[in-house]
Amino acid sequence: MATPPASRTEPAGAAQTPYVSEKSLDEALARVQRLHPRVIDLSLGRIERLLAALGNPERALPPVLHVAGTNGKGSALAFLRAMLEAAGYAVHVYTSPHLVRFNERIVLAGGEIGDAALLALLDECEAANGGAAITFFEITTAAAYLAFARAPADMLLLETGLGGRLDATNVIDAPALTAITPVSRDHQGFLGDDLKGIAAEKAGILKPGVTGVVSRQPAPAMAAIVERAAAIGAPLHREGRDWRVEAADGGLRFSGRGGALALPRPALEGAHQIANAGMALACLDALPGLTVDAAAKARGIAGARWPGRLQRLSAGPLAQALPAGWSLWLDGGHNPDAARVLADWAAEQAAADDRPLHLVFAMLDTKDPEAFLAALAPHTASLRALAPAGEHAYIPAERLAAIGRKLGLDAAAARDLPGALEDLARLGGRARVLICGSLYLAGEVLARNLPAPTRHSDRA
Repeated sequence: MATPPASRTEPAGAAQTPYVSEKSLDEALARVQRLHPRVIDLSLGRIERLLAALGNPERALPPVLHVAGTNGKGSALAFLRAMLEAAGYAVHVYTSPHLVRFNERIVLAGGEIGDAALLALLDECEAANGGAAITFFEITTAAAYLAFARAPADMLLLETGLGGRLDATNVIDAPALTAITPVSRDHQGFLGDDLKGIAAEKAGILKPGVTGVVSRQPAPAMAAIVERAAAIGAPLHREGRDWRVEAADGGLRFSGRGGALALPRPALEGAHQIANAGMALACLDALPGLTVDAAAKARGIAGARWPGRLQRLSAGPLAQALPAGWSLWLDGGHNPDAARVLADWAAEQAAADDRPLHLVFAMLDTKDPEAFLAALAPHTASLRALAPAGEHAYIPAERLAAIGRKLGLDAAAARDLPGALEDLARLGGRARVLICGSLYLAGEVLARNLPAPTRHSDRA
């Protein structure tokens, strides 16, 4: 890995690309969506075929840090990106899903890919694919590889989409580092309900001779990861054995190969972000050929941003719809472990002042709303349930409200997001509102909360 940071000039395809209408890009995305197989079988065959037709851009990438796990992947990558960029490095980032714009998924050396460049890449991938069946995630991941291979950078932070072993990102034979964040049950329709089996799928990103950084795990998950690492000869850098992180003195204390380091409180809200920041620091601890000093680490930890994860919305039309003394929060977590994190945050907030917490809640019909709400119910005064219209299949709002009432909450179905906020605002007093249950809902909230001039501006 080159030690000097790559050139920080604007990469091809970032903000300086010519204007392309939103309709043109949306049409291209819809067109490749129609190539989706009737039945999704997790496999690497389709993307390997397409990448070969494209000249195997995945073999020409900057050094790759490949991350899998159930919770915390995006936050850990946000801390990593912030620390690396604070040290002067150029960083590509691939994450999913997006919240408002697809372009969020592909960050080229610090900037989201521009519409014109993305449209050209999708056209190139569609032509190379020749009309064959391929999932939306696979063809757009191939487009991302093309973008990353053609723009200089010092590092690519690569997040798995689903699972690991057969995920479209798992075509990198020799990453610089792999990492596995906490594993829990999610996407059971594809990964099953057995925690050890789910972890075995995530551990499929481990590679022979490449260090794998592993956060604390439930015992069955850790057993699966250790078994896979031993079978292929992947050294592990494990939390609790090789590195530790804890809250300390209003910030955090990280201990690893370089000794102990005191750092400021993470910019991202919630006690769980101490663990996510620790995971990012452990990755830097184990990453070969790259130097990030303590000052850059401190700036990155204190300055990281990751929308839709316990994000306070203090401006915009939705925030302004609430009375004085109310605060509006947004989180895209959608599984029971995410709910427990939110419950811990709610308890901390309640200890600070006595404002009640109201939930605005929606959830996809592939998830478990009762398990999610059961964790939050003891900290919640009321719930307004939604089932937003659109391409995603949400659980009916009245069913969610019934679950809330079963858990002892003042719960009712709302006609839409503004209606839910209006209904809660009538309760008076001072309060907190947390919108949660779905990353797709989080994206809708962020889009609705944009100031009017921004919402309708051209996308360059």
